Amino acid sequence: MHSFLYRLNALLTFSLIILALICGMASFSDNFNTPSPSVDLKVLNVNWFHKQHGNDEVSLTFSVEADLQSLFTWNTKQIFVFVAAEYETPKNALNQISLWDGIIPSKDSAKFSIQVSNKYRFTDQGSNLRGKPFNLTLHWHVMPKTGKMFADKIVTSSYRLPDEYR
Repeated sequence: MHSFLYRLNALLTFSLIILALICGMASFSDNFNTPSPSVDLKVLNVNWFHKQHGNDEVSLTFSVEADLQSLFTWNTKQIFVFVAAEYETPKNALNQISLWDGIIPSKDSAKFSIQVSNKYRFTDQGSNLRGKPFNLTLHWHVMPKTGKMFADKIVTSSYRLPDEYR
């Protein structure tokens, strides 16, 4: 006869194997979801644009209209979203500055429309922003309950900063 501890060990091992298989199937099932998010980003106003401590700094007001409901599945815990300004300089091929971010906890709040000024400073080292074209990009990271995270983005068309400080 097997002891009580031996039987308990066999039961726990079997249970953990079944749990791991269920988690694997849940993660695999996310591959069959084909999301189709829609996003509309617009720069409404350049609030101010000046040089501070030798660096260019900009304050923008922009609107974000997004429908990210198709990113939610039964395995989605939450979605982290952020808006970034992307531009090129002579030193760097790609500069990204996060302007706003948020966490979407449920499918009900995944369709939103906001008008906001940048939450974080839009600053460039030096005087590289005058007349510079830039893109606004909405990035998202889907955080599942089990399995690996995935990320994607939608880039909006080009905007241009003013040629002079104001």
